[in-house]
Amino acid sequence: MILRTFRWPLAVTALGLAFAAWQWGWEAFGVVLILSILEISLSFDNAVVNAGILKRMNAFWQRLFLTVGILIAVLGMRLLFPVAIVAISAQVGPVEAVRLAVDEPDRYESLVTDAHPAIAAFGGMFLLMIFLDFIFEDRDIKWLGWIERPLARLGKVDMLSVCIALIVLLVSALTFAAHAHVSTGHADKSATVLLSGVAGLITYLVVGGLSGYFEGRLEEGEEHEHEEEEEARAEGKQVPVVALAGKAAFFLFLYLEVLDASFSFDGVIGAFAITNHIFWMALGLGIGALYVRSLTVYLVRQGTLDDYVYLEHGAHYAIGALAAILLITIQHQISEIITGLAGVVLIAASFLSSVRRNKALEAAEEKGITSDETTEISAGT
Repeated sequence: MILRTFRWPLAVTALGLAFAAWQWGWEAFGVVLILSILEISLSFDNAVVNAGILKRMNAFWQRLFLTVGILIAVLGMRLLFPVAIVAISAQVGPVEAVRLAVDEPDRYESLVTDAHPAIAAFGGMFLLMIFLDFIFEDRDIKWLGWIERPLARLGKVDMLSVCIALIVLLVSALTFAAHAHVSTGHADKSATVLLSGVAGLITYLVVGGLSGYFEGRLEEGEEHEHEEEEEARAEGKQVPVVALAGKAAFFLFLYLEVLDASFSFDGVIGAFAITNHIFWMALGLGIGALYVRSLTVYLVRQGTLDDYVYLEHGAHYAIGALAAILLITIQHQISEIITGLAGVVLIAASFLSSVRRNKALEAAEEKGITSDETTEISAGT
């Protein structure tokens, strides 16, 4: 089952890494590999969420999401979107950005390096909002309870995450402006950093708003369909299952596309903390996206979505680490090794914690511990 599900990602991984080493050398091989792992780590919760929704759709809509969706995810978000970011930030056309990357790599590198403060501010704010909204939400299951419990209580304050993000952005812009007086060459970039950070915040709010809209429409549609089904049964009529399922599946499909785009966005933005090479980025993230899609299918077929409950926590802590790294790289350089390994270490720690939790629950069941005590164990410490 595993080999059959992941046969295409494994084949693409082998070909992609071989091509990177042949075309650009071992440095590219390592960066592409790190980006693939980064994308899988950041998008594991995406696969879990997608699988939970995808299993409610019929075979036709599942195939549509896994075919049309993969084109959007790989070609759109991983290839075209990085080009758009570079084109906008460097103020060149998308065709010119691609041409420079191919024909004039030194000039392209110079443009991207010059645009990095804006890219880092935009991406750092987007990722920071994802992290803050996660840690300020009260959840039944907590990984690091001593941190997450007080933060969940603070999260009851309206718009707290937005306020904190704006404060962080303001401090970053002011620090960058002060640094510019000492180090010339960036004297006029503090305003750009501020505007780019605000744009990242707005983008997050828009994407989150669209996802919430589709989710709300889905819930309204399901409630309405349930009422129609009850009325039809009370009157002795046959329920039009296909029509109702089609409408619900349509909203599910729209919601999944917006949700998947938002999850893809953090991977693309996080990749700028590792490399500015657009083709390395597209190749590494594309490989990771194939694994995420195959993982979604695997989770749907196996029905094992809740086995490792702390992985979502680890992924969001990795997002928070990347946000901090991006904001720091506005004016300081950080090793790509540190950036790439930060997420891997956090994901591995959350995985091991999930394994220990599962063993503790099994031991509790063997000892006949009550359900309330079992729930307390599953909530973390």
